[in-house]
Amino acid sequence: MAQTATLPVAADEASAVRRPVVGLTTYLERTQQGVWDVQAAFLPQQYFASVTAVGGIAVLLPPQPASHDAAGAVLDGLDGLILTGGLDIDPALYGAARHPLTDPARPDRDAWELALLREAQRRQMPVLAICRGLQLVNVARGGTLHQHLPEALGTERYQIGGGVFAQNTVDVAPGSVLAGMVGPGPLAVHSYHHQGIDRLGAGLVATAHTDDGLVQAIESDGDGYLVGVQWHPEENTDDKSLFDRLVAEASVFAAAHRPVSQARGEQI
Repeated sequence: MAQTATLPVAADEASAVRRPVVGLTTYLERTQQGVWDVQAAFLPQQYFASVTAVGGIAVLLPPQPASHDAAGAVLDGLDGLILTGGLDIDPALYGAARHPLTDPARPDRDAWELALLREAQRRQMPVLAICRGLQLVNVARGGTLHQHLPEALGTERYQIGGGVFAQNTVDVAPGSVLAGMVGPGPLAVHSYHHQGIDRLGAGLVATAHTDDGLVQAIESDGDGYLVGVQWHPEENTDDKSLFDRLVAEASVFAAAHRPVSQARGEQI
């Protein structure tokens, strides 16, 4: 019978294996490479590079059959979760008829990310929600969305198209978790979205707005770390504070929830 051995681990090795592991949700899109033309998991490098740049380990989470067991099994190996940007959420999830300019429904991604979010929240695992991710959190908490901001607010300032990020300024609420990272007051951000929060979901606090009143950031009013931003912080090469804080929170979560043997990598 195989025996379990305990090996000494050097301090630098122990430190390395204790780095927090952060899962990032991905697209499932048609992708072409060489002779291949297939459906594949896809996420721009800026997202996971932002995690690794501040000391985290990034793991990609493509859409898959979304059951409670699957989400739980995935989160067992993670210390933090990032809900990334992407196509529009199915308006049926918040009881609305589809606007003509709303993206076609992607039930695979909606269901999978909702399962991950709910399980992460149950565990009080730290969550950072970006653009679509913020909208998903709002819908999961019973909120609703404006399906087309040019129609709702009379402006195209948030999505100028052509793969070019718009520049906008948001006002961050003093005393918020977000302000602790980026400071209160005006903040320049990168925007690429045509939808946004209409009715705020239960248990959420709006912590940043633009001058037209659109909610630009949210956080939870309860336990656990949950911050969502409508902009794309991964596009800001000079400021990785949101990712730095998420990885720091993931480190605290890992220390509190990982078994000692798993955290130190001592079992073989």
